[in-house]
Amino acid sequence: MNKVRTAKVATVDELKVRVDATSTAVVTEYRGMTVAEISALRRQLRALGADYKVFKNTLVRRAIAGSAVESLGEFLEGPTAIAFVDGEVSAVAKALRDFAKETPALIVKGGVVDGKSLSLKDLLALADLPSRDVLLAQLAGLIASPLRTMAGLLKAVPQNFAYGLSALIDSKGGPVAPVVEKVEAAATPAGVEEAAPAASDDAAAAVAEVAVEEETPEVVAEAETTEAPVEDAASEPAE
Repeated sequence: MNKVRTAKVATVDELKVRVDATSTAVVTEYRGMTVAEISALRRQLRALGADYKVFKNTLVRRAIAGSAVESLGEFLEGPTAIAFVDGEVSAVAKALRDFAKETPALIVKGGVVDGKSLSLKDLLALADLPSRDVLLAQLAGLIASPLRTMAGLLKAVPQNFAYGLSALIDSKGGPVAPVVEKVEAAATPAGVEEAAPAASDDAAAAVAEVAVEEETPEVVAEAETTEAPVEDAASEPAE
């Protein structure tokens, strides 16, 4: 086996490994681009998770036969360089589109995303999509917005209930406790608490008077008993 054949076999094996590793790739034509421009594009795509390399079309067809990216064969015309993508395909499509604007020699032809063939129009549509981080931030905002709204509603419910209850109480004449106190105060005659001690004093005086009256006859009887002998003694004749 000569060196050329060995190199071709090695290239096919490399392509098969790349195809097995990812089912997303973008095909470009690099006719008229300088080595420096190709190297600059390769570095830019590598930072986005894509491996960009020049291949011969015949070897690519042999390597992708029966694989998930076999549909790439329709784009294999002219000098071909393929970007095998492990990162965000939208970011790679955007980088290729922007680079082609500055370097018209680069032609983006089409590609495959997860085994599905994409035209140039499809890739340009992907290039217009926000990055993954931006999409996640937007999604988080959409999720957080209803939660913030719900939190505001939950907070407003007790507040509104309190306001409504206060308004209802005010419409009925104010709080109940002060009204009860006013009713009780109105039902109690003025000066009752002051008169109660005086009434107690009068009752004690009356009890004392009754006791004196009950003791008086006994005292009088004792006095009469004591004076009787004196009168008898006076009535006896002197000897």
